[in-house]
Amino acid sequence: MRRQIDFIGKRNVWFTISAIVILIGFASMAIPGHGFKLGIDFIGGLLTDIKFEKAVTTSGVLDAMAGAGLQDAQIQIASADNTQVILRTRSLTQDESKAMNQALETKLGKFEVLRVEEVKGVVGNELALKGLFALVVANIGMVIYITLRFEYKFALTGIAALIHDVLVVIGFYSILGYEANSSFIAAILTIVGYSINDTIVVFDRIRENLKSMRRESLAEVINLSISQTMTRSLNTSLTTLLALLAVFFFGGQTIRDFTVALMIGITTGTYSSIFVASPLWYLWKKREELQAARPVVEVAAAGAVAGSPRVQKKVSAPAALLVEAASGNAAEEKPKAPRKAGAKPSVRRGKSKRRR
Repeated sequence: MRRQIDFIGKRNVWFTISAIVILIGFASMAIPGHGFKLGIDFIGGLLTDIKFEKAVTTSGVLDAMAGAGLQDAQIQIASADNTQVILRTRSLTQDESKAMNQALETKLGKFEVLRVEEVKGVVGNELALKGLFALVVANIGMVIYITLRFEYKFALTGIAALIHDVLVVIGFYSILGYEANSSFIAAILTIVGYSINDTIVVFDRIRENLKSMRRESLAEVINLSISQTMTRSLNTSLTTLLALLAVFFFGGQTIRDFTVALMIGITTGTYSSIFVASPLWYLWKKREELQAARPVVEVAAAGAVAGSPRVQKKVSAPAALLVEAASGNAAEEKPKAPRKAGAKPSVRRGKSKRRR
């Protein structure tokens, strides 16, 4: 028989690992000049649409921009013949603009500037609000569905695991120095959907095992459920990561940031579905059981001491049964009333003990 990992017994280890990773990410944000960087989609910048005389590549344009000190520029090929390019940069001074044009012409040949637009920060704020609204709506929808399909405890602990995943991705983005743009919002929404899917698989197995394993403890049921689904979760995540690695190395610079966010999110999503969501649900259930058992113990203890307990507050059905049992035991232990004069003592059959 394969030995099972005590996921629930070691829950403090998993929680500590998550806390350390998240704290490191937040600490990196406090470093001056580092931190979580917002791209031009959020803070505004310059959009330049140019057309070259010959076809160019994304990597070639990026190298030219890096030569002008604009390695953080976003590049998009906008035509089928690879001659039209849209550049997104921060707001440039006149000298920086001249240096950019000179670097592009030197490395890629002559080009024509079709348009230059200033992207306002107001547009970035609107984009951020829409992204946040989409994330909130998605979470509300998942809470409603999981509550109807399972129970609200599963829903809320699943959302807590999603918040964990988002914080880890933000922290790694800060550590690696990547900029958050519109593609970052798309990556976060994708991660949320992928991670909750893994978590639901584990929750569904827990629910099924609870029906068939009534004699085992809750921790044993959860450990077995995680063990039964862990291989499936790991295989699915590894397959997805292999595809993302191919996109990262061969997909080009424009989608590399998006790919990095997905790889981090899928990895931490798999971790949270195994080591975070289920232990959180276990803690909630155990706390609920302790709170339900507390009045039962108090009432039973009061009944045993008082003999005939008088309960002034409402208790649960198990508590009422304990009170009744305690009351019955107390009644049996009451001394019998003295016999009337002339009454014959009752004789018991069988062996009798002599009284001294």
